Amino acid sequence: MKFNEDSRVKIPSILHLIKLGYTYLSLKENSWDLETNIFTDIFYSQLKSINKNLTQKEAEKVFTEISLSLENEDLGRAFYKKLIDQSGIKLIDFENFDNNTFHVVTELPYEKDEDNFRPDIILLINGMPLVFIEVKKPNNRNGIKDEHDRMQRRFKNKKFRKFINLTQLMVFSNNMKYSDTDTQMLEGAFYSTTNYRKPIFNYFREEETFDLEKLLLPVSDEIENIVLKDNNLISIKNADEFTLNKSPNKPTNSIATSLFQKERLKFILQYAFAYVEEENGLEKHVMRYPQIFATKAIEDKLENGIKKGIIWHTQGSGKTALAYFNVKHLTDYYQKKNIIPKFYFIVDRIDLLNQAAKEFNARGLIVHKVNSREEFTRDIKSTNVIHNSSGKAEITVVNIQKFKDDPDVIKNNDYNLSVQRVFFLDEVHRSYNPKGSFLANLELADKHSIKIGLTGTPLLGKEYNSKTLFGDYIHKYYYNLSIKDGYTLRLIREEIETKFKLTLQETLEKIKVLEGDADKKKIFAHHKFVEPMLNYIVQDMEQARISMDDNSIGGMVVCDSSEQAKMMYEIFQEKYAEKEASYFSQAAEDPDHYGNQKLENSKVKKAQVILHDVGSKQDRNDWVADYKAGNIDFLFVYNMLLTGFDAKRLKKLYIGRKIKSHNLLQTLTRVNRTYKNHKYGFVVDFADIQKEFDKTNQDYFNELQSELGDEMEHYSNLFKSAEEIKQEIEEIKDVLFRFDTVNAELFSQQISEINDRTEIRQIAKVLNNSKELYNLIRLSGNFELLEQLDFRKLVVLSRMTNDRLALINTKIALETNLETNNILNTALEDVIFAFTKIKEEEMVLADELKDTLQKTREMLGGNFDQKDPVFVSLREELERLFKKKNLSDVSKEEMEANIKALNEIYDQAKKLERENQLLRAKYDFDEKYTRIHKRLLEKNPLTDNERKLFEALKGLKTEVDNEILQNAKILENERYVEKMMMRLVINQFKNKQNININATDVKRINNILVKEYINEYNGNVA
Repeated sequence: MKFNEDSRVKIPSILHLIKLGYTYLSLKENSWDLETNIFTDIFYSQLKSINKNLTQKEAEKVFTEISLSLENEDLGRAFYKKLIDQSGIKLIDFENFDNNTFHVVTELPYEKDEDNFRPDIILLINGMPLVFIEVKKPNNRNGIKDEHDRMQRRFKNKKFRKFINLTQLMVFSNNMKYSDTDTQMLEGAFYSTTNYRKPIFNYFREEETFDLEKLLLPVSDEIENIVLKDNNLISIKNADEFTLNKSPNKPTNSIATSLFQKERLKFILQYAFAYVEEENGLEKHVMRYPQIFATKAIEDKLENGIKKGIIWHTQGSGKTALAYFNVKHLTDYYQKKNIIPKFYFIVDRIDLLNQAAKEFNARGLIVHKVNSREEFTRDIKSTNVIHNSSGKAEITVVNIQKFKDDPDVIKNNDYNLSVQRVFFLDEVHRSYNPKGSFLANLELADKHSIKIGLTGTPLLGKEYNSKTLFGDYIHKYYYNLSIKDGYTLRLIREEIETKFKLTLQETLEKIKVLEGDADKKKIFAHHKFVEPMLNYIVQDMEQARISMDDNSIGGMVVCDSSEQAKMMYEIFQEKYAEKEASYFSQAAEDPDHYGNQKLENSKVKKAQVILHDVGSKQDRNDWVADYKAGNIDFLFVYNMLLTGFDAKRLKKLYIGRKIKSHNLLQTLTRVNRTYKNHKYGFVVDFADIQKEFDKTNQDYFNELQSELGDEMEHYSNLFKSAEEIKQEIEEIKDVLFRFDTVNAELFSQQISEINDRTEIRQIAKVLNNSKELYNLIRLSGNFELLEQLDFRKLVVLSRMTNDRLALINTKIALETNLETNNILNTALEDVIFAFTKIKEEEMVLADELKDTLQKTREMLGGNFDQKDPVFVSLREELERLFKKKNLSDVSKEEMEANIKALNEIYDQAKKLERENQLLRAKYDFDEKYTRIHKRLLEKNPLTDNERKLFEALKGLKTEVDNEILQNAKILENERYVEKMMMRLVINQFKNKQNININATDVKRINNILVKEYINEYNGNVA
């Protein structure tokens, strides 16, 4: 039996939230402030309950202040400060969290002027809508993606500013388990916080075990009936499928348990949000789930008297952010014990000190920098917790390089029991020599201090390692999950072509003859060696930009020596930087000289060498900033920027020398940051690092096994291997075995015989993958794999198969009259994106046309009565408008005419929607009876008195619903339902409303009525 998203996901999730302690509220019986969606009666009552002696007038003043703060262009920062403030008037009681009220409502309208949306589920805390949940049924084509796109558009709409500033947490779910192969977050339940541009969605993988029998409250049959009746879904009451979807283990219910049980929600609201001043403006971040569980693990260790340990989180997982969140959390933790914490963040390089200070400042912490032993001595001996006069939260950032060779030991005999020092030690896989003085100084400075080591690659070894120095692991989060969760990328190791290896070898021999017994450093820095190496790198980078269709990606070359880096930069300036000027002069003389604009745009034209003895400190900072901004194509480095350097656009790393153990993984992961839609970071291996990487990886594998045993049996390599590519090629061959892949016309005929969507999707999947494999093979240098398939032909076959799949999807939608918004998507929206105009005026018009189409499509797509003759005519007019001409070639005047026509359709669709909603409200928002009412008025109306028709149908609704509520199973017997409803129809229309109807009328009413209920029961749209 099929169900729609309401019955399959929304209602079961609401019932699960009730089990978690939320009270269901019907919108029919409650009111709220339309500007903020705050339920003011609840809000005032709770405000006066939590804050004793607060008057109604004072409560109203607080509400006015909140409403004003929500108008700020600050992502709700001012409101959030009020929300968590426990020093003045409390909006939420965090000390006694059960003192707050928790409600769940559905379809609360978020409206401003003519714009509106209705989240599926909204959670109210003390009457404030702080959370909403959007649900889709499983396997809903484009469901999650479309919802993400819609939410992104809403966040950009300033009319929704108050709602966005008020909302703290969002969940999007299609009630499916996470898929290891889903890189677009299309399957599963994801959470996010608000953003004025594009929300960032996160996986949530629960790490704690709940006793659900104790955690979940029973839901009475009476409460369940109230929810079903309020949502006009009593027909599903006793269905086996509905019972199954109420399971607490369903994905939407699971993430609700993880995020919204009261203790977890309390933690998230208080500690899991950060406002960050990024380069492109203010952003609001929410804790990733590994950061949540690491923070809780730190608290657990402290509760058990353990004062040191290691957080092992892979590079790119936000360790500095984790330290920030723990400053917030541990401040409250210790203040409850009447202890004031003092926080330190310890790094081992001046550039990392500056980077950490910048990140903490961006999150609102006051940063105090320590750069000398004397200053550190004074700080340790001081009983002051902060240095700033504002009283704001503070962290002291320390650079240990200033102390590591100092034999003196800092002694602090004046230990203050009311102060707790907490040291976060960054990158504890290096520089913390147990025989050196700094660790001893740190230990003797404060024997009662807390020491939390942070690393992405722990130091492994028999003599000493990270665990020996800093204690056991507090929490672990590895590459595998980080890659699955989309926080980091897998790497492709590219071997350079054999031919080039021979060229290098020949060059090497020539240099030896010229230089005699020169050492290798000098040989590898010789221009005869460097020039062909640079030529290869530049050519490879330009080809990568074309293959990836992204000219914004950058590269970094890790050179064999500083001399080689300088030589590489010198040759680049001579050969490539000058080429930029010659290109423009030639192009001016001969516009067709460089006709291939795509090739020209991919050119590498600007590079910089980053060495400690080149330029000033400010110069190097400026060059790095320019690289991150995309103004420099290449960086040539030796030792600098191999750790701690984070530039998302860096996608090609050229390794020119051997790098050992943990330093190798640190270096490789410079290219593992997520960027746009890229799936991989690429490492071009001139130094044959594979053996060293395998050794390092095995060390970590052994460490993981000792920690986790069999759990890490499938610990994957950081790199995607040639063997994996071969397996994927074999899969393509297997799927395409029965098809003619040589003759494209025959292939087209063969797939045209396929009408099964699942089968055609499988074919499309492997063919689409072949395009990616083709680029990977070329980039990785495994050219022999290109001979196994005709990849160029497969690109053609892929296009044919995708066209066939699109046609099947459209046919299914048309035949079942479902998902009209997706029909319009398929038929129209792809077309509108085909504009190629380059003049600014026409581009503005094109954007306006696209936006107008979008709002018109959404207005029509949201109509619940798609058999309405007015709706049908509007949809046909929309289709006719965009089928009459090829939209890739339209004039400015035609665009303006199209915009005008679209606006007329939109206005009519909006009017129809308003009329539908008015009538729907009359039937307690029951869409079934709204449609029945309209059908009975459209043709041969039974009465000229619409009110009488309404009274008859309203009475009929009450009687039918009561019958079904007693036994929803009767809907499995359509004949019985027909007889039962016929009796009720006659009673309501003839006997109670005196509407003169004959046998034909009764049959007509009954057919429409039965069809609506049976379709609802089966999850179809009438």
